[in-house]
Amino acid sequence: MSSFWSRILVVALLLPLTLGVVWLGGWWMLAFGLVAALLALHELYSMARQLRPLVLAGYVGTITALLGAQLGGGVWMLGGFMSTLLFAFCLNTIAETRAPATVAVGTTVLGVAWVGLGLGFFVLLRALEDHGRLAIFAVLLTVFAADTVAYAAGRLFGRHKLAPTMSPGKTWEGFLVGSAAGVFVMFITLYKQHFVDGWRSIVLGIVVVLAGVAGDLFESALKRDMQVKDSGRILAGHGGMLDRVDALLFAAPAAYFVLLAYGYT
Repeated sequence: MSSFWSRILVVALLLPLTLGVVWLGGWWMLAFGLVAALLALHELYSMARQLRPLVLAGYVGTITALLGAQLGGGVWMLGGFMSTLLFAFCLNTIAETRAPATVAVGTTVLGVAWVGLGLGFFVLLRALEDHGRLAIFAVLLTVFAADTVAYAAGRLFGRHKLAPTMSPGKTWEGFLVGSAAGVFVMFITLYKQHFVDGWRSIVLGIVVVLAGVAGDLFESALKRDMQVKDSGRILAGHGGMLDRVDALLFAAPAAYFVLLAYGYT
């Protein structure tokens, strides 16, 4: 099976499941988010094994951040995240590791900040009064459309490399066509929903698309630094969980803060 059709198959299986869990919300969504977060964090710490991350502290920090988002919103989520520093410091004092404390603790905190907070913002989006489902649906569909169309366009007529060092497969042609598709999907998803409409939905779409691309490139830079091709093998030839959520980890916070600026949170 080609890489393109493998990508479509994985998304076709995961997207309906994700949308269904988002529709249910509450503890169903939290449980789903925790599974995704811990899998992605495991992959990140496995890639960065030589930096000796304090894995247990990362897991605890991620769990407490997501629980905080569910139980008390953004302030509690931040409190859960900050607990990572305490657990990492305590574990580092007793760990037998050759890595400097700055490197070990820094790698641990990076994982929780990236994965834990990134997915935590989905919990915050779902908590939006009256429009939580729609907000997440819009973000998920926008990122999916932008990524899929960019990949297809890049393979069909991409010529100019977008980031040849970090991600040689991405092209400017794919980026522009994919971005247009993502913004269009955001606009259509929110059209006549009495939520975000008109030019604001277009701005939101642009921000989400750009954040998604940045998230993808961020993971590519880390994988290149760690000299690995995929973050894991849980999705067979399609990579790991982190490979699937990398764009969303930047897109969700971006969407939340745009909506905050619009006065919807």
